[in-house]
Amino acid sequence: MAAPTSTYRLQVSPRFTLTDAADLVDYLDRLGVGALYTSPLLAATPGSDHGYDLTDPSRVDPDRGGEAGRRVLVDRLRRAGLGLVVDVVCNHMGVADASANPWWWDVLRHGAGSPYAGFFDVDWSAGPLLLPVLADDGDGGAAAARDLKVVDDTLAYHEHRFPLAPGTGAGPVAEVHARQHYRLVGWRRGVAELTYRRFFNIDTLACLRTERDEVFDAVHALPLRWIADGEVTGLRIDHPDGLADPTAYLRRLRAAAPHTWIVVEKVVAVGEDLPATWPVDGTTGYEALREICGVFVDPGGRDGLAAAAGPAGRTRFPAVARAARRHVVDTLLVAETHRIVAAARPVLPEQPAEAVTDVVRELLVAMPAYRAYLPAHRWTLDEAVATVAREHPGLAGPARRLRDEMVARPAGTLAVRFQQSTGAVSAKGVEDTAFYRHQVLVALGEVGGDPDRFGVPPAEFHAANALRESARPRTMTTLSTHDTKRAEDVRARLAVLSELPGEWTERVRRWSARCPVGDPAVEPLAWQTLVGAWPIGVDRLADHLLKAVREMRTRTDWLRPDPAYEGVVRDWPRRVTAHRELLAEVAAFVGRIAPPGWSNALGQKLLQLAGPGVPDVYQGTELWDHSLVDPDNRRPVDFALRRRLLDRVDAGWSPPVDETGAAKLLLTARTLRLRRARPELFHGYRPLSAEGPARAHVVGFHRAPGLVAVATRLPVGLAAAGGWRDTLLTLPGAGWSDVLTGQRHDTPHPRVSDVLGRLPVALLVQSTEL
Repeated sequence: MAAPTSTYRLQVSPRFTLTDAADLVDYLDRLGVGALYTSPLLAATPGSDHGYDLTDPSRVDPDRGGEAGRRVLVDRLRRAGLGLVVDVVCNHMGVADASANPWWWDVLRHGAGSPYAGFFDVDWSAGPLLLPVLADDGDGGAAAARDLKVVDDTLAYHEHRFPLAPGTGAGPVAEVHARQHYRLVGWRRGVAELTYRRFFNIDTLACLRTERDEVFDAVHALPLRWIADGEVTGLRIDHPDGLADPTAYLRRLRAAAPHTWIVVEKVVAVGEDLPATWPVDGTTGYEALREICGVFVDPGGRDGLAAAAGPAGRTRFPAVARAARRHVVDTLLVAETHRIVAAARPVLPEQPAEAVTDVVRELLVAMPAYRAYLPAHRWTLDEAVATVAREHPGLAGPARRLRDEMVARPAGTLAVRFQQSTGAVSAKGVEDTAFYRHQVLVALGEVGGDPDRFGVPPAEFHAANALRESARPRTMTTLSTHDTKRAEDVRARLAVLSELPGEWTERVRRWSARCPVGDPAVEPLAWQTLVGAWPIGVDRLADHLLKAVREMRTRTDWLRPDPAYEGVVRDWPRRVTAHRELLAEVAAFVGRIAPPGWSNALGQKLLQLAGPGVPDVYQGTELWDHSLVDPDNRRPVDFALRRRLLDRVDAGWSPPVDETGAAKLLLTARTLRLRRARPELFHGYRPLSAEGPARAHVVGFHRAPGLVAVATRLPVGLAAAGGWRDTLLTLPGAGWSDVLTGQRHDTPHPRVSDVLGRLPVALLVQSTEL
């Protein structure tokens, strides 16, 4: 089965159901989409807005439209000739509402004797299953335990219900509680004493043992049946790095779906690649996001923006990341560390417990990649051991012995536990904590990114694209996802700051003096968010800043919030909005950087949609989208507006590049339609060359003979230098037409000012190819 020509991601939820998605199929077809790509569809925690808290894989979520809604959607897609890509959650299940999860409910009721006891990664040797749900004022939940009641053969704690083991419901509630296969404990105990593996540090997501045949079969039964029935054409696999053996899992999945397009949510560090043994088509595109967005960032702006960032810009990112990794290991992932230490002690029997803990902790902090894939990727452990030996010579020997044990026994408990935990350390330490702490240019702080690599030189961008085309041409590429901290157009606007570091520094210092946030470490983030997402309401900005400071984990966090500090930060949007004169200056500055931001946004959109891989369009981003991190990026999308604007474009309207975003809709529709109608044009890759004084501001490429994409790079610097002047493109032959504007170019060396005269981007096709 062929890969889709493109995908369009929809967040299906109780507010936007499968029936609503079905009503959009005609619009997506007109837009040129190849396949609809949905968020998880199987039953999730009631009321879940995202669906990643799977509770029952045997049925479609009724809150999202149920089986009837799915059938309507499949029928509409079939009639339109579009594919369907579904999101599969293979690593964990939602347990916040135990009664909604029949597997978990049975485990709580029958303990290790439950037929589902082996489905979850539970340490039954540690005694009753600990459930950290009670209020905890430092007493371990002792006071809250007095609120427990027995109600209808359940143990009740406020709105929560837990099953009783058969025959255990008589007598005082404390005795009933003591008879169960689980213990309700204070929520703080979950950090260090949890007896089940969780997803990252989320207690309400219990991890599965998908390496077991019966678990794999149960989790994948419905998606595989849909594939067999021809109703699903692709799978997006959520977080396979949390599994005991991702390679074995993906091999089994490929064997079960040999002709299905499969991509995995995988963070690929700079210079890293997917394991060669993974039989998948590629990733969900975080690495492409970094490369495409980065090429529009001016590397020369680093020092100036670092000065503007003040205290948040004085430390380079690697040091920030190491400190953040250490923080989450010591505070958020203590339970995970304890389980690794327990597996490591037999390898180091002569070492005291503290020393074993220290070496495990330092190896987790020093890991250079998201996960070690042993034994093939032992280089990750080698680098971690070298770092530990350099920084803590006394731990060098124990670190080497643990490495050797893991390499020799990659399926052993130590190796599996360690590998399952390194992704959580990276996700919580780097992607969350460090990316919020490092605020030189917050646009660089996205999953898969490296803020210390300030921008992506064109040569690096082209090399990455060429490698993608040759090695994984069916991989997904993206610019925005449900996990990005800022939508693509926010990042495109913020990239303009890299061209104006001195002016930005001066403005931020002046504005901060007049309306300080209240914490110098948050000033850069606050002002960049304000201008990047402008216009933005008080509540949206306040919610984003609250999440940001909690993720920073310096003055407050999710576990130990500081209400006074948070109140000051949350009040800043109201204060700055009420400061009319200052707000007018902000609006004027945004008015200045918005047009070059639009140029960047159109440029990165074209390079993604026309470039190697299968491009994904996140819901609504065919127009300007200035969303922030979830749940902000799951707000309702105005599809009626998009339909109206597409009608006008199809009626012959050539929209200007302005605040409506219609130019982006034009670009998206024309490029996706061409990909779908003429897929043979989107093969091969070669950088586009230009000659003349402004050639450094041209970025583009050739695909198959007869297709060229070209975009404007660093538009502020281009204008300051006098524009395109006599810069020429070098095209193979004459007779080119711009798919976006209809403009013809009859020379192999057109002036860039002619090619990019109406839009800052062009998609050229030789006339003989039309």
